[in-house]
Amino acid sequence: MTRLFLTALTAAAFSQTSFAADAPAPAEKTTYNDHVAIIFRQRCGTCHNSTDKKGDIALDNYAGVMAGGSGGEIVTGGDLSASTLWNVITHESEPKMPPNADKIPQAELDVIKKWILGGVLEKGDSVAKIKVQKAMAKIEVSNARPATVAMPQTFFGEPLHVSPTTNAVTALTTSPWAPLAAVSGHQQISIWNTATLELLGVLPFPEGQPQILKFSRNGSVLLAGGGRGGASGKVVLFDVATGERQVEVGDEYDVVLAADLSPDQTLIALGGPKKMLRVYSTATGELVHEKKKHTDWITAIEFSPDGVLLASGDRSNGVVVWESHSGQEFYPLNGHQGAITDISWRPDSNVVATASEDGTIRLWEMNNGTQVKSTSSHGGVAAMDYIRDGRMVTTGRDSKVRLWDAEGKQVREFAGMTDLGLEVAFDAETERVLGGDWTGLVRVWSAADGKELGQLSTGPRPAAERLAKVQELIPAAEKAAAETAAALAVVTKPITDREAVAKVKLDEANAVAAKAQEATAAKAAAEKVLAEKTAAVAAAEQALIAARAAYEKAILDKDLASRNTAPAQTAVAQAGEVEKAAAEAAAKVKSEADALAAAAKPNEAEQKALTAAQAAAKSAADLATGLKSQTERLKKVIEGLQKPAEGQQAAN
Repeated sequence: MTRLFLTALTAAAFSQTSFAADAPAPAEKTTYNDHVAIIFRQRCGTCHNSTDKKGDIALDNYAGVMAGGSGGEIVTGGDLSASTLWNVITHESEPKMPPNADKIPQAELDVIKKWILGGVLEKGDSVAKIKVQKAMAKIEVSNARPATVAMPQTFFGEPLHVSPTTNAVTALTTSPWAPLAAVSGHQQISIWNTATLELLGVLPFPEGQPQILKFSRNGSVLLAGGGRGGASGKVVLFDVATGERQVEVGDEYDVVLAADLSPDQTLIALGGPKKMLRVYSTATGELVHEKKKHTDWITAIEFSPDGVLLASGDRSNGVVVWESHSGQEFYPLNGHQGAITDISWRPDSNVVATASEDGTIRLWEMNNGTQVKSTSSHGGVAAMDYIRDGRMVTTGRDSKVRLWDAEGKQVREFAGMTDLGLEVAFDAETERVLGGDWTGLVRVWSAADGKELGQLSTGPRPAAERLAKVQELIPAAEKAAAETAAALAVVTKPITDREAVAKVKLDEANAVAAKAQEATAAKAAAEKVLAEKTAAVAAAEQALIAARAAYEKAILDKDLASRNTAPAQTAVAQAGEVEKAAAEAAAKVKSEADALAAAAKPNEAEQKALTAAQAAAKSAADLATGLKSQTERLKKVIEGLQKPAEGQQAAN
């Protein structure tokens, strides 16, 4: 049996060996060690080696390649368009490598391409590193309120960087459909509730300083663009409900200064100091269009609300309108004399507004690309934003924020910023105006009356610190509430006392009036009896005419009826006297009641004191209540932050 078993095993092994020999050999893997290293060392090793790491990039070893440079990773497994190294050695992006020379031979490019698409393997037995790009589905373009309005479902997290000072407000935006604002910060984005002015958490942006923030047209996505000057730039899309990153595009060699997401959420346009307008697909992350029309830094970009057009502006006053999906030039818009600082489309997509350092806001219609209006403001306009109802907000060098109606007339000016105005936004859900300046503060005003309601910061403090500050304010707020309530009582008491006296007199007047009504009713009853008697006289007269034969009897009846009316007439006269006396008494009492009621009303000084006391009492009470409520919410935030840590300790 043993020999039979061994024979069977031998036959099986021979059979498998023969089959393997007949099968095609597996495709050779392209690896760094076997294929790519020699190319990098020969073509790039002079400048990019472990000793001389130009741009902080070393290509002579696998670890150095994967570490990337000062701008982040330079190769992305499975994705050529996201691999900065590939873009520069194929001369598709600046800076072209090798500099001032032709591209490396195509055969060598093919090897590097195969290596990247294969997952940037180090050696034959390495595991492929393929980065999966999350795809964003296309949505229907609509200017209507979405069925579900996106709001953060949880606290996004504590501030990642806490500094005693704040940095300038480089980006600011509000959701079109929810009371939400996003504010730039150092390597982070803070999300605020514009109704309560509470921090809803912080989104990390390790790419650097956010230079542009925009909510999608339906409010479900937050776009953030930025980076590090002269080193790197990127655009990231965040899910507003969860705070998760959905899409990343760019990998620029300089900071992204302008960007936007198309209304159907299929395209991302970006630009910056490289003067190149690039449009990427959100589904694949691939570059769709690349336009080098601008002659200076691209500083502003925005898709039209219907998604048909895309406008871009630069630092040398150039403005170009493009067809979004074809990338073809639509109109050049010439007229500004200074750098373009912002672009915003009117909600109907028929007019685009451009703001400039030349101090003007110009409106351009899209039928012929002609200018239809120019308004001078701020001595240099830094930012503007169309509101969904056609109004507009602006800010600039004069440290003011202004609200304009749909016809371009100034509605209100908001003062209070202590330095250059840099960013502006309007929250249509709460009718509040937000303005950010060079000091790092975002002030919030009521659009209705211009009153400043509070401030947001580019450097929010941790929840525990905010809770302590709120708790410190509560005693003073409660004391102020009690004092104003007492002052209100002092002002109110003499008025309420007079009102009580007037009420008593008014009750007496009502009682007399009731008696007068009774007298009127009695008079009416007497008049009814008189009418009946008069009718009897008339009937007797008719009987006299009709019955001449009974003339004498009718005469007697008429005399009798006539005599019977006398008491009724007397009763009517007496009832009239009673009614007159009652009416005079009622009028007299009513006059006295009216005089007392008038005297009970507060005079002008008392009314002013009463109004001021009521307002002060309400404001103080609201402040105390709000601070207590904020304390409870902050406690919950801290408890939520502590639970994961407690769970980790328990696990340890």
